Parts: sequence; structure tokens; C-alpha cells
Amino acid sequence: MLERVIEGILFRSRWILAPFYVGLVVGMLVLLFKFGHELLHFVLHAVAATESDIILGILALVDLTLTCNLVVIVIFSGYENFVSKIDPNGHPDWPDWMTRVDFTGLKQKLLASIVAISAIQLLKAFMNLDKGTMSENTLMWLVIIHVVFVGSSLVLAWSDSLSNNKH
Repeated sequence: MLERVIEGILFRSRWILAPFYVGLVVGMLVLLFKFGHELLHFVLHAVAATESDIILGILALVDLTLTCNLVVIVIFSGYENFVSKIDPNGHPDWPDWMTRVDFTGLKQKLLASIVAISAIQLLKAFMNLDKGTMSENTLMWLVIIHVVFVGSSLVLAWSDSLSNNKH
């Protein structure tokens, strides 16, 4: 009897995660505001901008978009895996991956997004080298961090591959 009560409490406690996912939706709205701000700045300064400035502006927009994609992945796959199944019926444009991403797939998608975001930050830093706004030390750390993200992704993919081969 006591065991069933404890299990019931533990099972229902997963709903504590729901406000976190709603909070991430609010975070996406903040990203949308920042994206709009960056887009307006980008468009208003496009005429006087150099080719490098245009590329950096587009990279900033891509960076914000990838970050928002990352949040969507976390929201849907996290909710689906840890809180409750989502019924895709009645949503004709429901992406297939949203109901099929397991925890391993979530980790891989997250790391792939983080690597892409890191690569964009590194590319932006390299494009700003001629402006002298970044020290060699900072650039070195950006490269190291990116290599760590790439290495972590490869190790995760390899370990997931090993565990899948055992089953």
C-alpha cells in the first residue's frame, strides 16, 4: 500500500517539469524579440555595410534561429519523453520527429545544434579578426571550446553506436 502511494507520487511528480517547458516557450519569445531587433538593425544598416558586415549579420540571424530550433527540440522531446505523450492527431503539419525522438536522439540533436552554434560563433570571430576586437587568447579559447563540442559529439555518437550494437 505505502509502496503504491510513493510510486503514484513519484509518477505524478513528472508534471513539475511542465512549467519549465512553458518557461522555455517564453524564452523563445525573447529570442524572437532579439531576432526582430537584429533583423531591423541588419536591414537598416545594409546599404552602408561591407560584405563582411552582411555575412556577420546573416550569421547572427542564423545563430538565433539555431538556438530557437534547439529550444523547440528540448521542449517537444523533453515533454514527450518525460511528462506525457503528445497526440499528433488533428495537427496535419505535425513533424514526424517530434513523436519519435528518444533520449539518445535528443542528446544527438542537442549536441549537433550546439556544435553548429559554436561553429557560427567561431566563424564570426574569424570574420572580425581584421577589426582587432578580439584577442588571440579569446580566439584560442573559442577554437578549443568548439573542438571539445565536436569531440563530445563524436564520443557520444560512438558510445550510442556501441550500446545499440549490444541490443
